[in-house]
Amino acid sequence: MASHKSALLSSIVIVSLFVTFTEARDIMVGGKNYSWKIPSSESDSLNKWAESSRFRVGDTLVWTYDPKKDSVLQVIKKDYETCNTSSPLVTYKDGNTKVKLDKSGPYYFISGADGHCEQGQKLITVVMSMRSHFMDISPAPSPVEFGGPAVAPTSTGGVNLRGSLGLICGVLTGLILF
Repeated sequence: MASHKSALLSSIVIVSLFVTFTEARDIMVGGKNYSWKIPSSESDSLNKWAESSRFRVGDTLVWTYDPKKDSVLQVIKKDYETCNTSSPLVTYKDGNTKVKLDKSGPYYFISGADGHCEQGQKLITVVMSMRSHFMDISPAPSPVEFGGPAVAPTSTGGVNLRGSLGLICGVLTGLILF
């Protein structure tokens, strides 16, 4: 009977850890509403914000902006670098844009408003692979891959509250069963 309790405890701990490490999030671009705008300085750029953020497969980026004045264009690297708005992969113009990050690697976004991209209203996000996510390793950008500012995400160094509570509940359940 003790071996069944031990197996149950192990299963609960593994499931709790899995939930902790696979939880997708909605991430507000810039960390707040209406951040999709021309930055007032280099330190105010969305790429500065992205450098200190960690993006995972399954996360969703959320933009809020005035749809009468702006839009979000998802583009290829070349169009990002040249601020070419003529051939986006996807155009978003609803004012409450949500983009699911469904694969690892870089995502490029620019403003669709005339002249805004040239003034710095653009964003690169680098999504970690599932492997590096589970190992808690941030991938380093290749110098060939990125011509712009360094955008490798950094570790948040913590575990989210919900996953931690799940782990604690699992351990307590195991202790009660013994």
